[in-house]
Amino acid sequence: MCLCPSVDTGDGSSVEIVDEFCYIGYMDGDSAADVTARIRSRWLKFRSLVSFLMAKDVFLLLQGKVYDACLWSRMLHGNETWSLKRENEVALYWAEMRMIGWMCGVKLRDKLSCVELRQWLGKEATVKVVQRN
Repeated sequence: MCLCPSVDTGDGSSVEIVDEFCYIGYMDGDSAADVTARIRSRWLKFRSLVSFLMAKDVFLLLQGKVYDACLWSRMLHGNETWSLKRENEVALYWAEMRMIGWMCGVKLRDKLSCVELRQWLGKEATVKVVQRN
């Protein structure tokens, strides 16, 4: 049973009236909601690949390529329409750095720079890619 209001279309069916919707990852024109949805989607995919992405017997460059192929596509889908604010860039940055830290097996106390970790994986910062697009 749906509690959303609906409108009768005249042919016996009805259409729900909603305040917001998600169409192929787009959250009704709201960039902040788009970024949040993309980060959530990226974490879901990361968790499904975590056994490979954190494997000690796989080269980091190979893990970086799989990361790019499977996770960047989820993260960057539709980024051409985003107008990012500083807090969106920070959210993207920290989500990416947590994933990269897990993949490289480092902790904050190791005090390695994000540039160094990205070099290990052979990848570019997501925020820079979004800004370039």
